[in-house]
Amino acid sequence: FVAWIQTVICTFLLSVAARADFKARNCSEVREACASRGFSFGYVPLQEIPGEHLRVCPQGNTCCTVEMEDKFGQQSKQDFETLVDEISHNLRSTFVSRHKRFDEFFLELLENTERSLNEMFVKTYGKPYMQNSEVFENLFAELKRYYTGGNVNLEEMLNDFWSRLLERMFTLLNSQYVITEDYLECISKYTDELKPFGDVPRKLKAQVTRAFIAARTFVQGLSVGREVAQRVSKVSTTASCIRALTKLMYCPFCQAMPSVKPCKNYCLNVMKGCLANQADLDPEWNQYIDAMLLVAQRLEGPFNIESVMEPIDVKISEAIMNMQDNSAQVSYRVFQGCGQPKPAGMSRSARGVSDVFTARFKPYSPEERPTTAAGTSLDRLVADVKEQLKTSKKFWSDLPDMYCGEDRVMQGNSSDEDCWNGHTKGRYFPEVQKDGLTNQVSNPEVDVDITRPDTFIRQQIMALRVMTNKLKNAYNGNDIYFQDSGKPYTRHM
Repeated sequence: FVAWIQTVICTFLLSVAARADFKARNCSEVREACASRGFSFGYVPLQEIPGEHLRVCPQGNTCCTVEMEDKFGQQSKQDFETLVDEISHNLRSTFVSRHKRFDEFFLELLENTERSLNEMFVKTYGKPYMQNSEVFENLFAELKRYYTGGNVNLEEMLNDFWSRLLERMFTLLNSQYVITEDYLECISKYTDELKPFGDVPRKLKAQVTRAFIAARTFVQGLSVGREVAQRVSKVSTTASCIRALTKLMYCPFCQAMPSVKPCKNYCLNVMKGCLANQADLDPEWNQYIDAMLLVAQRLEGPFNIESVMEPIDVKISEAIMNMQDNSAQVSYRVFQGCGQPKPAGMSRSARGVSDVFTARFKPYSPEERPTTAAGTSLDRLVADVKEQLKTSKKFWSDLPDMYCGEDRVMQGNSSDEDCWNGHTKGRYFPEVQKDGLTNQVSNPEVDVDITRPDTFIRQQIMALRVMTNKLKNAYNGNDIYFQDSGKPYTRHM
């Protein structure tokens, strides 16, 4: 009986203490905090009320009405999307700006090289060049078409260029003869055997193809990275995630503790659940970044398009001089194989066009290197982008840590006892979940359906996978062509 009396007295004292505590906790701090955040509610309780009406926050004594909880839910969704957008801003702007810089650099490099070649050839070869300049114009037009994504087979295109140049030069150097279309067709059969331009076409073909493959693929890679970053940064939220976010960010308001910030591990579990699909992008993203860095190395070294294109006028002129020096032997061999062409008569041979074409090309001077759009060399551009790419590795799996950083969601220097754990102010005990969708099966904060991956994220994973494959081929100097059948094949350069 005595024990029963003690229990009744103890229960009564506890209820009195609770009621006293209940009366002591008014909601003025909550009203001020809501006003400072821009919330406008029809009614905020002056002091705590029973919370049976709440669907997300704890249902004990509360400072929240149904309207307040609903608006907190809407705001938590908006806060989450805005903060992820802010965190990913630097990543997105990096890819946007670097893509723009490289694209401008390569396009202006092509334009400058063509202009430089034209000016020097006009000065050196005069009228014979000008009468045949479309051969060179076509070369640069095709190079530009390839770079900008056109379906150009570089190897065949360069072979065609040398064939056209041989035809034009043979005609100029043998102006005393009538060279017909059929005769020119015969000449082209002897190109490989005669090697009229020496070893220049073979060397240049290897250099140009791999440099252009690397340049085009690298810029495409930056474009894909830009698109993926922009798309994935626009996060979509499930109903379960919004509930967890509301509980994380705004339920402390309902508990009359608006200044208490979430415990870090609690915040991490909510983010691991809400950003599970984004984390699944990470393995493919990291492989893509590694492949981009490999191609960047090639751009700095043997596949440097700047060092290939800038002296291309000198190299082509060297080939022309080889043809001039060997013109007698070349003509003799052609006449043997294709027969002696008909004489053109005195009026034509008297023009002496071949004499004009014996001009020698002036020595190449490094000071004449064209300036580029970016105002810098390719090496400096690549060094910069490599640093940026390295820092973007593991970005998607690091998002929860960045979101829950002390400057954003977490309370600065808060102890484990002074943070919001989802129920009250105190320690958060559950373990932090691992990254990715399948690891959320027992997430204590967010109900995640691990059987339904986000199809949008899967599309981005596939886009990265395709690009990584292209980059790996470009690293090896190979190009991938996608035919209508959808079956890729590799063309070795």
